Formats: sequence, C-alpha cells, structure tokens
Amino acid sequence: MFPVTQAQKLPAGLYLVATPIGSARDITLRALDVLASADVLAAEDTRSLRRLMGLHGVKLEGRRIVAYHDHNGAAARPGLLRALAEGKSVAYAPEAGTPLVADPGYQLVREALEAGHMVTAAPGPSAAVAALSIAGLPTDRFLFAGFPPPGKAARMAWLKDLAAIPATLVIYESPKRVNRIFGEMVQSFGKERKIAVCRELTKRFEEVLRGTLEEVSAAVSGRALKGEIVLVVDRDRRPADAKDLQGALREALREMSVKDATAHVAETLGLPRRQVYQAALKMGEDE
Repeated sequence: MFPVTQAQKLPAGLYLVATPIGSARDITLRALDVLASADVLAAEDTRSLRRLMGLHGVKLEGRRIVAYHDHNGAAARPGLLRALAEGKSVAYAPEAGTPLVADPGYQLVREALEAGHMVTAAPGPSAAVAALSIAGLPTDRFLFAGFPPPGKAARMAWLKDLAAIPATLVIYESPKRVNRIFGEMVQSFGKERKIAVCRELTKRFEEVLRGTLEEVSAAVSGRALKGEIVLVVDRDRRPADAKDLQGALREALREMSVKDATAHVAETLGLPRRQVYQAALKMGEDE
C-alpha cells in the first residue's frame, strides 16, 4: 500500500485521474492525493474505483461516487457541471487507463472548458503507451486508432486509410474479434508488415507476440486469446519509388537540416541512410 497524504483542499476544477490497467500498484501518488481530496468523485465504474481506493487506504469520508459512463453521460453531466459551478473539485476516473483514450470523458471535458472551469490531469497508466514501449517498433511517430468499426465494409475502408499512414499504428481490439482482423490486415497492409500483439499488459499473464502479420496470424490461428489486447503495427516499409523519396525529402528539408531530414526520411520509408543522403545532395545540386 502506498502512503496517502492527508486530504487537502483542491482548487475548484475537473481532475482527470488515470487508473491502473492491471497492477493496482501502478497508481500514482498524485492520483491518490486527488482521490483523497476531491469534493466530488465520478467514475466509469463505481465499484472499480471504490475497490482501488480501498486497496490504497483512500477513504470516502462521507463522499459518494457518481457513475459517469457512455450510457448515462447526458444525464450525469449536469450534476458534475453544477458542482464545478459551485466551486467544487471534481475527480473523474475511468475503469482502467487514461480518461478519453478509448474511455469516456470527452463531452464532460468539452463542456467544462466551455463553461470556463479549470481542467487538469493526474496522468498515469495507458495501455496504448505501455504497448508502444514494449512492442519493439518505432515510436518517433505514432497514431492511436482506437477500436476498429464493427461492420466489415467500414472496417476494411478504415484499414485501407490506415495502411498508407507513415507512422506506427496503435489499435485496440476485443479478444473475440482479434483473429478476424489479422486476416483483414494481411489484405490491407500486406503479410510482411510487422506487428506486436500485446495482451494483458501489467497483469499476471502478460504476453507479447512479435513478428510479421503472416507469422503472428499463423501463431494464434485456432487459439482463443483472452484479456485486453493492443495491436501495435509498423508503418509500411516496402521500397519507395523515386517520386516518394523526393517528395518526402522535399517536405522534410523545409524544416530540417540535411542530416536530420536524411535520418527522418530513411526511417519513415525504410531506406538506407546513404541512399537518402545522396538523393538529398542531388536535389540540392539540381535546385
């Protein structure tokens, strides 16, 4: 159990509290302080937050926890905004992870800001960031894509749009549907695209499967994956043609030195630095 400081009065405002995605010990000390001190507590899952507070010795002290989630947001928001208008501090916690990152909270934040209230974060665990950290794929540029659309036509269009993005992709998927999307990714991304399947992060049965889409798809074929799953997918590294290289270099050189532009474009397009550097020098000579 972490020591919790004595509750102190928090300035009025909305406090977004990140909560553990697995191990309860991943809660931050500041998050515990906010939970101990806020006038009003709101949670995506009231039982989960009550249990988390109990594990760390944070007492309710007569406060109750207000439920706030996707299904009751419209009805629950006015009460939370009224508390803010009365000069109270409101702490909001999702069931697991960081508020608004594939979790509720956006409308609450937007309306609190529109009303002129202070909004701040007690940052902490995030499945997306944890997966990026251990996937073994580039993190210089990444896109959090969230959950795929449920319909096949919409999902295939969604994957097609993602396929050409020059960044590492972070995708959440249900264990019930993850095998299905592997085959669809092979169609949209190509079987050689690298992927890391991160499962049950920070929990007892944490597992990461790394390889190409073809390799990982074969490895999990017929296997029922369980728990929360994050897919981290590499950018397209198929050889770029001369037009792609020149366009990428031209854009990079607008803001970077030749050295930095060379490194950036080589990493983005998966090309040897020497080839990119020589192309950059030639472009300079031609202009």
